[in-house]
Order: sequence, then structure tokens, then C-alpha cells
Amino acid sequence: MKSGHLRARAALDRLRDVPGVRAALSYRREWLMKDVIAGVVLTTLLVPQGMAYADLAGLPPITGLYTSILCLLGYAVFGPSRILVLGPDSSLGPMIAATVLPLVAADGDPDRAVALASMLALMVAVVMILASVARLGFIADLLSKPTTIGYMNGLALTILIGQLPKLLGFDVDADSLIGECAGLVEKLADGAVVPSAAAVGIGGIVVILLLQRSLPKVPAVLVMVLLAIGATTLFGLGEHDVDLVGTLPEGLPPLTVPDIRLDDLAPLAGGALGIALVSLADTISNASAFAARTGQEVRGNQEMAGIGAANLAAGLFQGFPVSTSGSRTAVAERAGAKSQLTGVVGAVLITLMLVLLPGLFRNLPQPALAAVVITASLSLADVSGTVRLWRQRRIEFLLCMVAFAGVALLGVLPGIALAVALSVLNVFRRAWWPYETVLGRVPGLDGFHDIRSYPQAERLPGLVIYRFDAPLFFANAKTFRDQVLRLARTDPAPSWIVLAAEPMTDVDTTASDVLEDLDETLNAEQVHLVFAELKDPVRRKIDRYGLTRTIDPAHFFPTLESAVSAFRRRTGAEWTAVPPSDADHR
Repeated sequence: MKSGHLRARAALDRLRDVPGVRAALSYRREWLMKDVIAGVVLTTLLVPQGMAYADLAGLPPITGLYTSILCLLGYAVFGPSRILVLGPDSSLGPMIAATVLPLVAADGDPDRAVALASMLALMVAVVMILASVARLGFIADLLSKPTTIGYMNGLALTILIGQLPKLLGFDVDADSLIGECAGLVEKLADGAVVPSAAAVGIGGIVVILLLQRSLPKVPAVLVMVLLAIGATTLFGLGEHDVDLVGTLPEGLPPLTVPDIRLDDLAPLAGGALGIALVSLADTISNASAFAARTGQEVRGNQEMAGIGAANLAAGLFQGFPVSTSGSRTAVAERAGAKSQLTGVVGAVLITLMLVLLPGLFRNLPQPALAAVVITASLSLADVSGTVRLWRQRRIEFLLCMVAFAGVALLGVLPGIALAVALSVLNVFRRAWWPYETVLGRVPGLDGFHDIRSYPQAERLPGLVIYRFDAPLFFANAKTFRDQVLRLARTDPAPSWIVLAAEPMTDVDTTASDVLEDLDETLNAEQVHLVFAELKDPVRRKIDRYGLTRTIDPAHFFPTLESAVSAFRRRTGAEWTAVPPSDADHR
């Protein structure tokens, strides 16, 4: 009896650890009306964007609504953030299309496309849940800001060019950005534009942008959609070559395990990894921004579990991969959202619409959905951030432009792979060729300072204080050796080279061999290698490598000041001003 009670107690405790249960237990009655109102407002954005982003992914518009319902419910139970809104996303749409559409048969079977997209969502869910269990939330840091800006700029251009034909009422058959641009120009030259479709699409963009700028609290997308439906009804646009969404299927899809071929799994896995990385980076960024406003703490590993649950729910009900949305979360926040009940209300309202009013959007023009996607793509681009990189750090601007070109020229999935590779290589580059300098004493300032910043800095004859701002490892050890030898062979030659070793957070085995050879070479030239401020873990590694066989144990000092004092006691040297030309040469 007692053991059964303990098991029940443990099960109850585990249940209380589920974010949705924890949120329900701490829910405040005064939040209810605010969450319901925010849910109603949010739904006005979820429906048109869900359909538009499904179309962007190359899927039937109804799948965007299925996805919105299930991911909102999944995240409400397992997501840690109180107000973060998940759903179909403009940044994931091209990635889904790039993964799924090449696998679809030549006839473009929509059922097969839906099955592949659903399996993709399930694979993203598996990646996220496993990463959460392994506590790999730091993986989001693999996308640096410059490469993210370049990737998103390339994505914005790709989406814009890809949606222009739909906006103007014709199709372009191409599988690359250059091919789409060439096809677009050719169609324009052939007069393929459908005037009524172009009027709806371009007018929709103007309405959204004007309302977002002048009346930001008004649901611009909903207003544009209602105007487009009204125009279709009033002017009979369906009879003037304007494609319409048509009546949506009634009700919800059944629980379905996607039926795909075994040879589809490998290409889907590659797409799932890229989508998971972008989704995680986007979620951590949005969660951090909104948590700072609400006083919540960002829990990256729980966020991965929440995203995984949302994708799992979507994938089992004919949905596709999802991510967080900063714009929809901002709408919910401005509408007064206090908890995930806002998303639940949105899911319930979309469900009621599908059950009771499936024909509500039958007169919605496809160019209007293209207008929604294009305006969303404009928000992905960060032109001001690109200009700032050009002004502040040219090497990071170059990384940004390479990531942009990767997406634009190679494609969305190769582009994300290139962006990650560039981010990693940039970190490696900084460690390979770190900043290094000589230090001196500046009268009136405590400590020792970079002679490049203070050319008037004083130095002690026979002593060089050298700082190498990186851990020593296989890639930079020879660079370090060459710099130290250059300092040792100046005229007059120093007798001590003191390493300001605080930035040296590690020494690997390759670097230890280089250090041993370097010390033996310097000893033969009557120059001593001295360490100051070396961290204890690194010093223990040096002892373990046996480097103190050649490096005198007495040449390790806790501070630069103690090393300098020891040298002065030994030689009687006095601080001397070095002419600027000599300092510049060093």
C-alpha cells in the first residue's frame, strides 16, 4: 500500500513538471478574459498566414490550418514560454519546399507532398526531443549574427522572386533563383501578367504595408484578406483568370502516420536537421526577447522539447514543420496575452471555422496569399544590419554576403549549411590568427598596456611582455612559435620573454610539443620563456605533459607584476621610453 502511494506521488510530481500542467496550476482568474480576447485577435492572423505559408511550402492551404491547430496545442502542453506563439513560418517554407518538392512525382501529387511534409515534421520533432534530452541548446549558437543576416537576406530575396509570378497571375517553371528570375523576365516580356490578379496582389501589398506603418494595432493582414474576398465577390474575379483558394475540406484530419518510401528518409533527414537548427535559433532568439519583457527565464532545452512536441503533433495530423513567430507573438502580447491559453483559444477557433464554416475563404484570391508571403519576406531582410556590418567590421560583412550568395545561388538548404560552416570557420579563424601584441608600462595607468594603443609605453631593457589572445592548439601553435622567435631575435635580444598567459585557456598536445621545442631553441640562444597569470588547469596540463623538464618551474609567476619584479631584482633594469618607430616595428 505504501509503495503504491509513493509511486502515485512520484507520478503526480512528474505530471506537475509538465510545463502546461504547471501553468494551469498557477493560472490566475484575472488572466482569462485577456487570454480569450488575445486568442480571438491572434486567430485573425493565424488563418491567412497559415494558408499563405503552406502555399509557400508547396502544400495545400488547408495543411497550414491543420498545422496551426496542432502545433498550438502541442506547445501549450510542453512549451515553457507563457506567450510564445508557434506556427507555420515564412523562413521555414522555402526549406520545406526545397526538401519535399524534389521528392514529389512529376505530376505533383499533393497527397504525397503532404505525407513527405508530415514525415519531415516528425523527423524535426525527433531531432528536437533528442537534442533536448542531450541538453544541446547551445547548438543554436552555430549561426552567428552576420551569417544569419546574410542567410535571411538571401531567403527574403528567394521568397520574393518565387512569389512574384503568383502575385501577377502566371507560373514559372524553374528550380533555382537565377532560373526563376530569367523565367519571370521572359513571362513579363511575353505579356503573361493577368491584370486583375496583379491588381489584387499589388494592392494587397500596399494595404498591408500602409496599415502596418500608419495603424500598427489594426490587423493589416486580416483587413487585406477581407478586402480581397470582397473584391472577388463584387467583381467576379474568379471569372477573370484569378485563382481562388476555394472551399476548404470540412473538419479535421484523422491521426495519420505518413506513408512514404524508404529511400525518402535520407533526403528528408538532411532537411530536418537544417529546419531544426533554424527553428531552434529563431525560437531561442524570440524566447529571449519576450522573456526579457515578462521577467521569465529562457530554458533552451525545454524550448527544444516544446518545439519537438509541436512538430510531433503537427506531423501526426497532416501538418508540416513549425517554428516560433516573432510577429504573431508580438500581436498576442499587444492584445494582452498572459498564457498559452491564448494559443489554445486560437486553435479552438480555427477548428470551429473548419467544422462550421469551411467555405469562409473560398473567394480568397491566391495573389492575396502571395501578398501576405511577400510582406512577410520583407520583414526577414535586414538591410540596416547589413549596412552596419559594412561600416563596423568588413570581414563580418564579407561573411554575411557569402551566406547571402549561398542561399541565392546554391539554394535554401545548401545555403543554411554554408551559413553554419562559415560561422564555425569564423570562430576557427579567430583562434588560428588571434590578436597578439607586446605590453608596456604607461605612466599614470595601472597595469600593463598594448603598445599599439600606447606607443609611448615604457619597457624594461632585456624584457619583452608578450600576449597571445587565444588557447594554444594544433592550428595556431606554429604561429605562436614564429611570433615568439621573432621577438627573441630582435636587436638587442631580450633575455626574458614573459608570456601574459591569462588568455591561454588551453594547451593541447601538439602545442605542448611546439612549446618544448621552442623553449629548447630559446635556451640555446640564452633567452628564457617565462609564464605569468597562467590558469591553474592549464598549468596542471603543462605538468602532465612534462614540459617542466625544459621550462624552469621557477619561471611561472602568478601575476605580471611579480614576473616583472623578479626580472628587475635579477638585472636591475629600469623602465625606459621606447621611440615610436621602434615600438611600431615591434
